Amino acid sequence: MNFPEELKKRTAFTEEIVKSFLPAEEGFQKTVLEAMNYSVLAGGKRLRPLLMYETYRMFGGEEDVIRPFMAAIEMIHTYSLVHDDLPAMDNDEYRRGKLTTHAKYGHAMGILAGDGLLNLAFETALTAFSCGQDIKRTAKALQVLAKKAGVYGMIGGQVVDVSSSGQAVSLETLDFIYELKTSALLEASMMTGAILAGASDEEVGIIEQAASAIGRAFQIRDDILDVTGTLETLGKPVLSDDKNEKTTYVTLKGLTQASEEVEKISEEALVLLASLPYKNVFLTELIKSLIYREK
Repeated sequence: MNFPEELKKRTAFTEEIVKSFLPAEEGFQKTVLEAMNYSVLAGGKRLRPLLMYETYRMFGGEEDVIRPFMAAIEMIHTYSLVHDDLPAMDNDEYRRGKLTTHAKYGHAMGILAGDGLLNLAFETALTAFSCGQDIKRTAKALQVLAKKAGVYGMIGGQVVDVSSSGQAVSLETLDFIYELKTSALLEASMMTGAILAGASDEEVGIIEQAASAIGRAFQIRDDILDVTGTLETLGKPVLSDDKNEKTTYVTLKGLTQASEEVEKISEEALVLLASLPYKNVFLTELIKSLIYREK
């Protein structure tokens, strides 16, 4: 398998699915719809819907029911970035090499665009009930999506992250932040794919553990890139954690130990995936490429 070529092809496939669920830019609310679409189409790896789809395929899924969930997880992820960039949060004006939503459309419209994407995500996911598939699986997947995106998931992690800014943070607290802020949506992505394909509760539990480890390794790698990367390479400002006085794995353990932690946690994730009786070589390579990425 030529992984770079396969990644390009499957990312393009995922991109088209996400685009197909975006709203028409019309009506009195046209401006916010433009801002929502601008936010989603500003670039990105489409990591979460791609992980969802590949996990679905690993467990034998072949139906269209996965498509609205793929679009929904990308909308949720994008709304979180839109709000994360706001002046009240990280106050970033560039992401993926482009102006952030609030920098282009104004602060108020940035807030509303994020709100709109979050609500549209669940409007979109709910259309899965009309796909004629197993209703119980669809309902279970929706429960996972909602919880992992909420105060017991991503938002909860953001809350602790924001409230800890400028303060000394313990490793235990930092792990909690990473588990919720970053891992939760990866868990939602992969668990949803497994659930919709008919995986058992035990198998979904293994997927959740693996996705948790992937998320933590991904976030620690992000900490490293914030120190070692450049604006040109990353497409967003570097040293933003230092600017916002945030504790990271790098500030607690240094670059060398942080890199070793990435190795250790990523290996845990791959061992968990290997324990399953189902295989997806592309999914394994995708996870490796994300953990050891340069941008």
